Amino acid sequence: MDVCPGNNSAWIDQVFFRPIIKRVRFAPLTFLVVCVALLKPGILPAEQIPVRYTEGLTHGFLALRTLAGSTIAYGDLLEFVSGGRVTHRLIFHFKDGSLHDETAVFSQHGSFRLLSDHLVQRGPSFPHPMEVSINCSTGQVTVHYNDDGKEKVETDRLELPPDVANGMVLPLLKNLRPNAPENRVSFVAATPKPRLVKLAISSQGEDPFSFAGSGRKAIHYIVKVEIGGITGALAPLLGKQPADTHVWVLGGEVPAFVKSEGPLYQGGPIWRIELVSPVWPRGPVANSTERKKGTSKR
Repeated sequence: MDVCPGNNSAWIDQVFFRPIIKRVRFAPLTFLVVCVALLKPGILPAEQIPVRYTEGLTHGFLALRTLAGSTIAYGDLLEFVSGGRVTHRLIFHFKDGSLHDETAVFSQHGSFRLLSDHLVQRGPSFPHPMEVSINCSTGQVTVHYNDDGKEKVETDRLELPPDVANGMVLPLLKNLRPNAPENRVSFVAATPKPRLVKLAISSQGEDPFSFAGSGRKAIHYIVKVEIGGITGALAPLLGKQPADTHVWVLGGEVPAFVKSEGPLYQGGPIWRIELVSPVWPRGPVANSTERKKGTSKR
């Protein structure tokens, strides 16, 4: 599951990059920041995450809620392996008819490597509906988006590094060593013009939680978008830094996703993703079965 901004950095160019370049006035502090951004070294290089736990057959039930606890969408986490490739799909159906649907295909031979990713966001919950396709073998990224009511397509060919993490952040988090100081991976942001950014992942220790009266602890990760360059240096000053995503993962021999809190698109509200249990009809199932048997005998 991609608990990071699905394309959380989507529309950064129209909503974020271009306004910054057009509106910024070079006050002394801003000018100093720009100079530092030009002179300092680039963002530390990202690297592939080694496989500690292989992914397999999964079907999880999810709820998407506001931080106040209101459920706004129900979802499924689907995963299966075929021909040495893992297909990892996250779907959310919103109460207002909106849809978030992302499917990532990746390999897990020694390290995780994305092969393709396809993201669809549409409906009232997404101010900027889009469809993003990433083909890692060719480097081609295609973005279908809406601009003032007109359907447009942006296609570009990028030199994609082997650590691109679109659609597979959760499997990566389950494979991180909690005591690692920080990990960085690459991420394709649809702005709508495709561009590469970094995701900096750091552990914040463990937080307690419980279920059915049993106390457990989950590792708390923070996923931060690093834009880089002059724009990245100016972002915090102008209040345009993308929001962080918080993810909790149960550690141990069988790591498991617990919950996440973060936006699904750039500038969007903070939503919570949680695992949920099925709710059965009221009344004992055994008695209901016996009643059906008794009726059939008559």
